[in-house]
Amino acid sequence: MTVSIYLTFDGNCREALSFYCKVFETDFNMISTFNDSPEPFDMPDEEKNQVMHASLNIGNNVLMGSDQGDSSRAFISGNNFHISVDGESREQVDSWFGQLSEGGDVTMPLQETFWGSYFGSCTDRFGINWMVSHEVEQTDS
Repeated sequence: MTVSIYLTFDGNCREALSFYCKVFETDFNMISTFNDSPEPFDMPDEEKNQVMHASLNIGNNVLMGSDQGDSSRAFISGNNFHISVDGESREQVDSWFGQLSEGGDVTMPLQETFWGSYFGSCTDRFGINWMVSHEVEQTDS
């Protein structure tokens, strides 16, 4: 199991994570925009080049981030992070997600995604945002 911090930005993810790369003398593991997605996003053209997902290593840890990517929702500084946990099996992820979302809000139900994960997100009853995932392997399907 790994636990990581996932930050959400208001259109300046690339700038912020580039700054963190400089500070911690590292580089991006990956960076992709909404425009890179094989599934089109219903969003204004000027937002499609914003960051959909990026990650970088800081020591043995991974810092991940994205731009909000939805100008219809208000960006709230201070509520722009998630704790991301990666489980070893679907069953483990199902259990975690069920418990974390009980009494809270499911923001994305668990589902297979185009990026190869079984993934869901929720806000628990204490107001903490969670991303729960399991990397899908060929034998998981």
